[in-house]
Amino acid sequence: MCGMAGLVIAPSAAGPEDPAAVVVRMADALRHRGPDGAGAWHDREAGVHLAHRRLAVLDLSPTGAQPMASASGRSVVVLNGEIYDHLELRARLVAEGGAPAWRGRSDTETLVEAIERWGIAATLARCSGMFALAVWDRRERVLHLARDRFGEKPLYYGWVGEGVGRAFAFGSELKALRAVPGFANPVCREALADYLRLAFVPAPRSILRGIHKLEPGCRLALHGEGFERPPAPVLSAPLRAPGFDLHRWWSLAEVVERGAASAFTDEREALEALEQALGAAVAAQSQADVPVGAFLSGGIDSSTVVALLQQRSPRPAVTFTVAFDDPAYDESTQARAVASRLGSEHHELRVTAAEARATIPALPAMYDEPFGDSSQVPTHLVCRAARAQVTVALSGDGGDELFGGYNRYRWAPRIWARARHLPGPLRRGAVGALLALAPRTWDRLLAPAGVAQAGAKLHKLADALDGAHSLEDLYRNLSCAWPAAAAPVVGGPERGPLALAPLPTQGAADPRAAMMYRDALGYLPDDLLCKVDRAAMAIGLETRAPFLDHRVAELAWRLPMALKAGGGPGKRALRLLLARHLPAALFERPKAGFAMPVGEWLRGPLRDWAEDLLAADRLRREAFLDPVPVRAAWDAHRDGRRDRGARLWTVLMFQAWLAAYGDHP
Repeated sequence: MCGMAGLVIAPSAAGPEDPAAVVVRMADALRHRGPDGAGAWHDREAGVHLAHRRLAVLDLSPTGAQPMASASGRSVVVLNGEIYDHLELRARLVAEGGAPAWRGRSDTETLVEAIERWGIAATLARCSGMFALAVWDRRERVLHLARDRFGEKPLYYGWVGEGVGRAFAFGSELKALRAVPGFANPVCREALADYLRLAFVPAPRSILRGIHKLEPGCRLALHGEGFERPPAPVLSAPLRAPGFDLHRWWSLAEVVERGAASAFTDEREALEALEQALGAAVAAQSQADVPVGAFLSGGIDSSTVVALLQQRSPRPAVTFTVAFDDPAYDESTQARAVASRLGSEHHELRVTAAEARATIPALPAMYDEPFGDSSQVPTHLVCRAARAQVTVALSGDGGDELFGGYNRYRWAPRIWARARHLPGPLRRGAVGALLALAPRTWDRLLAPAGVAQAGAKLHKLADALDGAHSLEDLYRNLSCAWPAAAAPVVGGPERGPLALAPLPTQGAADPRAAMMYRDALGYLPDDLLCKVDRAAMAIGLETRAPFLDHRVAELAWRLPMALKAGGGPGKRALRLLLARHLPAALFERPKAGFAMPVGEWLRGPLRDWAEDLLAADRLRREAFLDPVPVRAAWDAHRDGRRDRGARLWTVLMFQAWLAAYGDHP
């Protein structure tokens, strides 16, 4: 896990600074991602400059430093991430003959020599890992950028400056690109509209015009000199233009189709295969030359990872959780019980609400783009707790999307099956009835039933049903903070609902499978994985997600729906697997989100902060957001009539980001 940066500029280009010095400054902006070392490499004749910040995890010696050239000198690579099967790849290179005299034990050296021998396409297909990488082929004069299958590691790229000073730049975060002289890329209003709807900026856009995110599972090849931007408005794979080739090297749609064609029919066989695949992923991802631990919330996903980690470790696994004062958001008791039963060395960080709120001013710099998922706060806190003891932490990310964990997978089809038959007036009456009571009133009424945050959930359901004409509409609305047609962007696109990703030809006809597929394409990489990457890398912690091993994912799509989101609380396969290691009473409980009571905070201790950022005259002066709908949402939320915490948090995070970086961040 590291930070990388690169710059391509014509050697004859005019500029106030030496590009070699600029790329070093780009990498230095990523020091938090790689506090253990720095390096740079330059091909001045070609105008290609690469730089790297290192978080040493494998081969801590100087032989693991980057940028790294192949033994022949043809290929030069910078890598952010880990190649978990690099020892197997290295053995295969040796067995085929002609392997170089190895200089060290790093996965980066294995990667660059594999690319040299097999080419980048074959190497990527054989790699198991999380990564973003860049490879400069000195002989062919081609720059390759690639990102892992699920998008665990970020990669931004784009064009900066004008005229003869124009440059192509890339980096692990936008911070690196901002370090390029002449950077003045303005806010992209289309991306801003998408952000307000989703609470994250979906790839391939970034919040800045002309800067893009490489999509998960994609590779970009830039040929020749100049590296001109293609004329397409959105750079999404597949796309070919002179000197520009963007395509997918791994397709989740193909995985889904293959899974449908080879689905398990025997439950026992499926569970045995799942435990073997997931156990192998945990074992591979727990390998490092530095201390390794795991996050533990006490839920299904993290408990499964820790159980398999403990089973394969000769010493107690090191686990971490964060405890909060508010019992509605505190999972520490469950985590403590699971840790005790599994025998892990458990660490618990108790945090007050005031301490949690104290992290909010750091969020714009931490995330680099507006990011509206309020669980970013506790995520950073648990990462901070882990970093005090370890350098690498395993997480349960991906379990919900692959194994059917979200409530919407089970409830949305059931709700729509009833709502679709209601005449318009009756449906509107039902929506009105749900909204007639304030969230706090619903909370009190449903408290005896044990429904947490009942008012917020019912208001969200009412908003989602309002105007839904299909199950896809309902899913889209449940996934949005602001209604798709009502994002309050001044001068933004006049668009209707966001287009949903097309479904695979087979394997996703079941609406539950369709929702899981679309979440894995968008919500998983652009929200969950982005959240964890920035929260962890802000303090130099590497996180790994065994559920996202591509072989585990391929197996998950072979499971019948009855082992995923079919009936009961969901994730039946994982529950059956975990029951082999823990009593069911320790993990059979309602799913709890990892969030903070920001809605209540906005009515209380954060009220003045919010009022300042949401002031109507300020919004008019900045001319990004329409003050009318924003103030309406704020007034209704502040008065307790509606729960608009999610909508307002997206606006507040944009406003805080804008205050930190301005129109030309």
